[in-house]
Amino acid sequence: MVGSVCVSVHFPGNSEETDMLKKAGLWAGVCILLGLFTQNSCIHKDETEVIHRLIKKGAKLAEAHNVGGLMELTSEGFSAMPGNRDRAEVRSILFMAFRHYRDFRILYPQPGVDLEESGEAASVRIYFLIVRKDRSYPELKDLYGDPGDWLEEVGDNADLYRLELEMIRKGGDWLTKGARLEPFKGYGFGAGS
Repeated sequence: MVGSVCVSVHFPGNSEETDMLKKAGLWAGVCILLGLFTQNSCIHKDETEVIHRLIKKGAKLAEAHNVGGLMELTSEGFSAMPGNRDRAEVRSILFMAFRHYRDFRILYPQPGVDLEESGEAASVRIYFLIVRKDRSYPELKDLYGDPGDWLEEVGDNADLYRLELEMIRKGGDWLTKGARLEPFKGYGFGAGS
């Protein structure tokens, strides 16, 4: 939260000195405001990095078939779409999916994170694919920072999905309160594509 304080200062002396002191005070105020905005920007950047690390942790938990660990990353009242699934239903779906895929890896480019101005909520967009553990896509590592080229490179080689997360910060921790999973359907994402 950025607040403001109004301070009135009377500078004694001649008007030239007074003008110079006022200008110095104005510049000091501008520098403080820039510092606050920069600090706020750094805080947002830091929170984005925290969310990126959390996504990486979630991918590792999924690869390890750790359903309990994944569910710990969700908030009370969590729901997943399509189908408005609650935590218990998602837990069951994950068990079935992990059995279906067996040993797998999750590959993804850098997730898109839109942090709300308050810093207490974020929308996250992750494109990912699930591949058998023995498959290799070394070229994707170089495309991590470019989701468009990453998606183009993947093409029809694997099961491709888009996961959209609504996250909240609770007690200093980021938790997922909502998720929407969409498979790639040839021309785009979602059931109607």
